[in-house]
Amino acid sequence: MNTITVSPKYQILIPKKVRNNLHIKPGNKLQVFSYNGRIEIIPIKSFSSLKGSLKGINTNIARDEDRF
Repeated sequence: MNTITVSPKYQILIPKKVRNNLHIKPGNKLQVFSYNGRIEIIPIKSFSSLKGSLKGINTNIARDEDRF
């Protein structure tokens, strides 16, 4: 388990293994919020980085007759 320490300036360092696994680079934006007594940190992806991520998804969806 990776642990971090909060500095006197309330800064944290994301462990190298975590940064590498999530491809976090300097300048990337992260969303931070509290949830059920814990801190959640989620990388914010740019729209351009999501290009092609849905390739091969099945678009054949059963639709109601009154929908187009």
